[in-house]
Amino acid sequence: MKHVKDMVRAANAAIECIPAADARALLDQKDVVFVDLRDIRELEREGVIPGAFHCPRGMLEFWIDPESPYAKAVFQEPKRFVFYCQSGWRSALSTKTAQDMGLARVAHISDGFTGWKQAGGATAQKPAKG
Repeated sequence: MKHVKDMVRAANAAIECIPAADARALLDQKDVVFVDLRDIRELEREGVIPGAFHCPRGMLEFWIDPESPYAKAVFQEPKRFVFYCQSGWRSALSTKTAQDMGLARVAHISDGFTGWKQAGGATAQKPAKG
């Protein structure tokens, strides 16, 4: 059996990992898109990084692929994508997947949203749908 810890470790060895304390400096850069992979319930409970694009982990591949009927324009832009989840595991796997799919400038917050908050990163309430 292949264990998730091993998969995360392998992904982290092949991708750019940014500690939350360093990722904070990227927040207001116009060519950077923060991508929140967490479940909607996590966003409602914990808050979000201001301006982050929400992409549920289960939709990532479908939203990245320009040939998918579910493709999202944001992933076709020439931007740097910084993925994050709560603790850095889902985002490590997602960043590796995005890189494998051809997104050239991808990274993840290695200590996740938890690390972001601990580092004093800005947070906001999840915007209400409307």
